[in-house]
Amino acid sequence: MRPSSSFGSLLPIALWLPTALAGSEFNWKTLEASTTLHWTPCYSAPLQCTLLQVPMDYSAPQNGVTASIAIVRYPSTSPKSQYRGPLLFNPGGPGGSGVDAIVASGADFVTVFGDQFDVIGFDPRGVSYSTPTISFFKTEAERRFLIPSAENVIFPSLNASSTALADTCYGSVLGATFASLFPDKVGRLIIDGVEDMEGYYSGNLTNAMLDTDKAMQTFFDGCAKAGTEGCAFHAASASEISAKLDALSSAIKTQPFPVIAPQSHGIVDFLFLRNAILDAVYAPYDLFAPLAHGLAVLAAGNATLLYTQNEVPNFECDCTNSSAALPFHENNFESYMTIACGDPVPINDTVGELQTFYEATTKVSSFADLLASTRVVCASPNFNTRGWKIHREGRFQGPVGAKNTSFPLLLVGNTIDPVTAHASAVKTSMAFPGSVVLTQDSVGHTSLVAPSQCTFGHFKAYFVNGTLPAPGTVCSVEAELFPSGSYNITVKRAAENSEDWKVREAANNIGRVMRKILRRTL
Repeated sequence: MRPSSSFGSLLPIALWLPTALAGSEFNWKTLEASTTLHWTPCYSAPLQCTLLQVPMDYSAPQNGVTASIAIVRYPSTSPKSQYRGPLLFNPGGPGGSGVDAIVASGADFVTVFGDQFDVIGFDPRGVSYSTPTISFFKTEAERRFLIPSAENVIFPSLNASSTALADTCYGSVLGATFASLFPDKVGRLIIDGVEDMEGYYSGNLTNAMLDTDKAMQTFFDGCAKAGTEGCAFHAASASEISAKLDALSSAIKTQPFPVIAPQSHGIVDFLFLRNAILDAVYAPYDLFAPLAHGLAVLAAGNATLLYTQNEVPNFECDCTNSSAALPFHENNFESYMTIACGDPVPINDTVGELQTFYEATTKVSSFADLLASTRVVCASPNFNTRGWKIHREGRFQGPVGAKNTSFPLLLVGNTIDPVTAHASAVKTSMAFPGSVVLTQDSVGHTSLVAPSQCTFGHFKAYFVNGTLPAPGTVCSVEAELFPSGSYNITVKRAAENSEDWKVREAANNIGRVMRKILRRTL
């Protein structure tokens, strides 16, 4: 968590951390780690990469053991007089690659925030391109063939979700922890999708689920309001739509659907259905309408549409061996579990204690079977007594907060966020006097779920001018959960070819890239 002097003291750091791909490749082994930043052209122009060497253990730097942090930069093109410094970005996870995020969407960040910043992505130690790293597999082939059987060992009786494991809001944890440890190093810090810090470090994310069922309810309400034209799973009332989904979920438990699709094959069963629904709750403006269509077709006896909407193509070996020289770096699952189980206090729950914990979480959300599974894995003997050795020396133990940061924080929360309740943003803001909570009136995870000129206007004003929104500010979004054809045409005609339209599309692309990165686990 300790920053290097190159980042922490010489320039004010603008750091945007939401709580989530690369189309070209680069061999990071060609770079030599250094305690200073030496930028090298990488991927495709204008991207530049470097490896920052840091002590493995900051309490004993003299032992000479080091780690290398992979960093990518989309450099500013503005004149020196207008240059604002680096804007650091981390997509969260834990396990999400900030490098891949900027490789895929660096240009979009420039469109949204302007070219006054160097847009920088980094992989925290142990994640993706940073070293040392942990991976159970040497190749993508091993991962794709062995993970399915391993999933049956790790989660034999749980409806555990790889997506749920990928999407807790580690970016917000990084931001709030950094501000707590180094309040004098805060330049401009936006934390979007704010995790319950107390819950994270205690290994109990129950409060993260406070609004999950509210988010699901917006599907039922929106579908009922949209009518048959806007929502294919329509019924006369929200309660009837909910009952239809319950009946469909119950039926698929005993009658799953095998599917052969163009790119893969698989089974649409109860777990697949639950994950598809939870995915849509994360990004409802993009996924509610397609989900409704998939559910309607599934209810009619055909699972192909729902499957292809959530399809992961079958793995194909690279017969040309063109990527053989590139080191295998995918370790999202391993880094997720190492960080998620290593940051909190040790979890040594008995089976009975886990059962009590699970029963308590089910009273908070009907999605507890998916979202509360991390604690179960962290309590597993595989992590505590066999094979894994997690060293917690130097673990952050609080308190979260600081009486006076060098610049006030901007915290962002949706009115209904399925995995980072708005209440957590308010709670965290109270720990940082002078900070402000910007509320976006939207459903889904982080402000990236829907375009909002208001929200991004405040982001840009904060980064460029240091201007905070007034306390209590609420921003609307330019999106609908079940958009009609006339709505889409009106919005496009009003904004097409304008700067606002370009910013809107760039913001949408950033959100889609983050979701892809955070889904790349099991």
